Amino acid sequence: MDIIGIQAAYEEASTGYQDGGIPIGSVILDEQGAILGRGHNQRIQKSSPTLHAEIAALEDAGRQKAAVYRKATLYTTLSPCSMCTGAILLYKIPRVVIGENVNFKGDEDLLRDRGVEVMVVDNEDCTNLMRRFIQERPEEWNEDIGEAHFPT
Repeated sequence: MDIIGIQAAYEEASTGYQDGGIPIGSVILDEQGAILGRGHNQRIQKSSPTLHAEIAALEDAGRQKAAVYRKATLYTTLSPCSMCTGAILLYKIPRVVIGENVNFKGDEDLLRDRGVEVMVVDNEDCTNLMRRFIQERPEEWNEDIGEAHFPT
């Protein structure tokens, strides 16, 4: 399931990149491996301060019973930021699989401290796509997550 989840998240990230946005994708799978929701970062496309990939995937999953989220796995191409970490904790998603944390390391330690199983798979495609975006459009990266964590 992890390969399928990361591949689906990467497809979302690629869609976001092709649409002119920040290439981060996320999917949420239920306990049987069916995709509940999928999404990509749309901050640029929709001028949204909060529409990160994980939030978009939750939105796409729609209203679910708490028991569904408590058995789900969230896949994301990039380590989750503080906001997305908060959403994962709020919905008590027990497992997060991260494509890469080379370009940005979010609040993985907080997730682990709160009992979430966190797995970083070091996916080269995820790393390279994000690195390419940061090199091509550093001002847009810094507008979102980069400058908040790495002031210039």
